[in-house]
Amino acid sequence: MSDDRNIMENMLLLEKGVCDLFMHGAIESSTAEVRNTFEDSLHTALSMQDQIYTRMEQRGWYSADQAESNKINSVKMKYSSAQN
Repeated sequence: MSDDRNIMENMLLLEKGVCDLFMHGAIESSTAEVRNTFEDSLHTALSMQDQIYTRMEQRGWYSADQAESNKINSVKMKYSSAQN
Protein backbone atom coordinates (compact mmCIF):
# COMPACT_ATOMS: atom_id res chain seq x y z
CA MET A 1 0.00 0.00 0.00
CA SER A 2 1.39 3.37 -0.92
CA ASP A 3 2.08 5.95 1.76
CA ASP A 4 -0.28 8.40 0.02
CA ARG A 5 -3.10 5.89 0.05
CA ASN A 6 -2.50 5.10 3.71
CA ILE A 7 -2.51 8.79 4.58
CA MET A 8 -5.74 9.37 2.66
CA GLU A 9 -7.43 6.38 4.32
CA ASN A 10 -6.46 7.73 7.74
CA MET A 11 -7.70 11.20 6.81
CA LEU A 12 -11.04 9.77 5.67
CA LEU A 13 -11.41 7.74 8.84
CA LEU A 14 -10.61 10.73 11.02
CA GLU A 15 -12.97 13.01 9.10
CA LYS A 16 -15.79 10.50 9.50
CA GLY A 17 -15.12 10.53 13.25
CA VAL A 18 -15.22 14.34 13.29
CA CYS A 19 -18.57 14.25 11.48
CA ASP A 20 -19.92 11.85 14.08
CA LEU A 21 -18.80 14.10 16.94
CA PHE A 22 -20.30 17.23 15.36
CA MET A 23 -23.59 15.42 14.67
CA HIS A 24 -23.86 14.28 18.29
CA GLY A 25 -22.90 17.76 19.47
CA ALA A 26 -25.76 19.20 17.42
CA ILE A 27 -28.22 16.62 18.77
CA GLU A 28 -27.22 17.26 22.39
CA SER A 29 -27.00 21.07 22.16
CA SER A 30 -28.91 22.97 24.79
CA THR A 31 -29.23 26.24 22.86
CA ALA A 32 -29.92 27.21 19.27
CA GLU A 33 -26.62 29.09 19.06
CA VAL A 34 -24.59 26.05 20.10
CA ARG A 35 -26.62 23.78 17.80
CA ASN A 36 -26.08 26.13 14.85
CA THR A 37 -22.33 26.14 15.50
CA PHE A 38 -22.24 22.34 15.51
CA GLU A 39 -24.42 22.19 12.39
CA ASP A 40 -22.13 24.61 10.54
CA SER A 41 -19.09 22.61 11.60
CA LEU A 42 -20.78 19.37 10.54
CA HIS A 43 -21.56 20.81 7.11
CA THR A 44 -17.91 21.82 6.67
CA ALA A 45 -16.66 18.42 7.85
CA LEU A 46 -19.05 16.57 5.51
CA SER A 47 -17.76 18.63 2.61
CA MET A 48 -14.17 17.78 3.54
CA GLN A 49 -15.06 14.09 3.86
CA ASP A 50 -16.63 14.17 0.40
CA GLN A 51 -13.53 15.81 -1.10
CA ILE A 52 -11.26 13.16 0.43
CA TYR A 53 -13.53 10.35 -0.79
CA THR A 54 -13.68 11.84 -4.29
CA ARG A 55 -9.89 12.08 -4.53
CA MET A 56 -9.50 8.51 -3.30
CA GLU A 57 -12.10 7.28 -5.78
CA GLN A 58 -10.34 9.09 -8.64
CA ARG A 59 -7.14 7.24 -7.78
CA GLY A 60 -8.94 3.90 -7.57
CA TRP A 61 -8.31 3.61 -3.83
CA TYR A 62 -11.96 3.63 -2.75
CA SER A 63 -15.05 2.52 -4.54
CA ALA A 64 -18.61 2.13 -3.41
CA ASP A 65 -20.63 -0.83 -4.60
CA GLN A 66 -23.83 0.07 -6.38
CA ALA A 67 -26.90 -1.14 -4.52
CA GLU A 68 -29.24 -3.43 -6.41
CA SER A 69 -32.57 -1.81 -7.23
CA ASN A 70 -34.55 -4.61 -5.55
CA LYS A 71 -32.63 -3.99 -2.30
CA ILE A 72 -33.32 -0.25 -2.53
CA ASN A 73 -37.03 -0.90 -3.07
CA SER A 74 -37.08 -3.33 -0.14
CA VAL A 75 -35.63 -0.71 2.19
CA LYS A 76 -38.03 1.94 0.89
CA MET A 77 -40.99 -0.33 1.57
CA LYS A 78 -39.70 -1.22 5.02
CA TYR A 79 -39.38 2.39 6.12
CA SER A 80 -42.52 3.66 4.41
CA SER A 81 -44.59 0.99 6.18
CA ALA A 82 -42.96 1.90 9.51
CA GLN A 83 -44.17 5.49 9.15
CA ASN A 84 -47.79 4.45 8.73
